[in-house]
Amino acid sequence: MFTGIVEELGTVEALERQSDAVRLTVRAATVLEDAGLGDSIAVNGCCLTVTDRTDSTWTADVMAETLAKTGLGALAPGDRVNLERAVTAGTRLGGHLVQGHVDAVGHVVRRDKGDHWDVVTISLPPGLAPYVVDKGSITVDGVSLTVVEAGDEVFTVSLISETLQRTTLGFREPGDPVNLEVDVIGKYVARQLDAQLDTRLAHLARTEGSRS
Repeated sequence: MFTGIVEELGTVEALERQSDAVRLTVRAATVLEDAGLGDSIAVNGCCLTVTDRTDSTWTADVMAETLAKTGLGALAPGDRVNLERAVTAGTRLGGHLVQGHVDAVGHVVRRDKGDHWDVVTISLPPGLAPYVVDKGSITVDGVSLTVVEAGDEVFTVSLISETLQRTTLGFREPGDPVNLEVDVIGKYVARQLDAQLDTRLAHLARTEGSRS
């Protein structure tokens, strides 16, 4: 579990492409302070497991499913990536509950620069719109953000100077892919409501059937 508060910008050191996976090595500092084998680190919002480490790098095996459903497959050596260690019981929840399980890949549509912040418009893949609401939470490349406006096909976020300077969102341009994770609480609520609706519809059908 994560909070969407990026700890540092790491750098892709190497990608060893295998038949059905990629061995990803990232150069970092902060996230390595207490990272051990088996620990979880989010890379652009994707939860990965540390399988090897040195004093300045760590490595994870990225499976085919992750490569197909996220933007990690497009990474190249030298790319900067957002990094966050998994939360501990005593961690302040500065963002929101983030699983590190990417729901879909969106794309930057537009970037409007201001004096103190940027407003960024991002495409909303089919199926995610019901979970994105005005003033709700969403994770973009592992960054916990508040939705300004939510539409059926796009949504907007405002990025303050801190976010622009400390995350990859400071240099994402129109056309660039970004990993999206919607609020997990919203997904649970929607599923529960769907189940209740199905139960009621089934009950109504049985009732109508008994009357005929």
